[in-house]
Amino acid sequence: MVGNKSFITPPRILAAGFALIIAVGTFLLALPAASQSGQRIPLMDALFTAVSATCVTGLVVMDTGRTFSLFGEIVILVMIQLGGIGFMTTATWIALALRRRISLRDRLVLKESLNQDSVEGIVRLIIKVFIYAFTVEAGASLVFAAQWAEEVPWKQALYYGVFHAVSLFNNAGFEIIGGFVPYVHDVGINFVSMFLIVAGGLGFIVMSDLVDYPRTRRLSLHSKVVLSVSGLLTLTSAVIFLVFEFANERTLGPMALEDKLLVSVFHAISLRSGGINTVDIAGLHAATQFMMVIMMFIGAAPGSTGGGLKITTFALLVGAVRAVLTGKEDVVLFRYRMPKRLIQKAVTMALIAVGVIVSATMILLTLQDRDFMTVLFEATSAFGTVGLSMGLTPELTPAGQGVIILLMFVGRVGLVTLAFALQSRPPKELYRYPEGRIIIG
Repeated sequence: MVGNKSFITPPRILAAGFALIIAVGTFLLALPAASQSGQRIPLMDALFTAVSATCVTGLVVMDTGRTFSLFGEIVILVMIQLGGIGFMTTATWIALALRRRISLRDRLVLKESLNQDSVEGIVRLIIKVFIYAFTVEAGASLVFAAQWAEEVPWKQALYYGVFHAVSLFNNAGFEIIGGFVPYVHDVGINFVSMFLIVAGGLGFIVMSDLVDYPRTRRLSLHSKVVLSVSGLLTLTSAVIFLVFEFANERTLGPMALEDKLLVSVFHAISLRSGGINTVDIAGLHAATQFMMVIMMFIGAAPGSTGGGLKITTFALLVGAVRAVLTGKEDVVLFRYRMPKRLIQKAVTMALIAVGVIVSATMILLTLQDRDFMTVLFEATSAFGTVGLSMGLTPELTPAGQGVIILLMFVGRVGLVTLAFALQSRPPKELYRYPEGRIIIG
């Protein structure tokens, strides 16, 4: 019994939970009732869609609005919400509503899912997450509905509003209106979409700090790092996008200056894991596409609905580089010294992430007859759970779909969580080897 309990660790529960949601979603999407034609869609396509929805990615092998019935779209929407907010968070909401006690094991899993250091205050954070998510999604749904009510009947506009508010807040990138390109000049749609992506991508820990800031007048170190690095990356990518695409006739070239600025900022924010675009991604210059690959690789904040390497990991790596170049012994962020184990973890995650992207790209290049940039872009988008595409995903072979599925799953569950889920309990070290030195540089 003890052995069985030690086998069921929080990382394994998280990985198994996502796998269970995907399995149930695949079954439901493969039913005839899930398609508009009344015929079963191929099982591999149903699996791909379920993984993309649960892992809040947004890459699709078939048009969501034209392929799936209302039942199928609702299944996708539920998977997006469960995958973005987290199934353990949802289960805790239900348990609290039923006045059930939250066990220590449940708190440990919640700590793992929200990337917290301890279980202290974890239930209070879950309550805040529920209130925050519901408020943001409900408000955005009504604003979206008011925008689309000018084009379609009110009930349909409200449904569109709910679907896209949930999808964008969870950084899923699914849409059922045929794309956001027709709304490239619509300021209202653009600003609400950007707000939702930012609100979901900053993470619930940061948003909890921001909500409490008027009362506490302080932000945690984590929130300071996330907000500052997010702002810097967004500004950098917006400027690069604007400069590189300013005269591109396929993207920003024909637009007025104010529209060029709007589109540049929109895509800079969407790169944080939003996954929607208002211009043709394939029409961008190669330099812009490569910049987007880098930003998608970095990803969103820990404890958010986004994926990727994570902003804080990137900040630690930059801090470590700066410390080495300036001859400092410690990595310091906002006048706080970072523990060496944290730096080691960041370096490990970065190397594994690069290895995963490189391996997946090499495999996809052998499976798909497409150029290097298109394949790299798609692989990075899947790993970062972003969902932006250069058009490769609908052309994927079954083997290619399998590679992208694995990338989406790894990107959402997280490299460290998945590594801990797969490894056995390491034996206790009884001794240490003597220190050695090698020459580097």
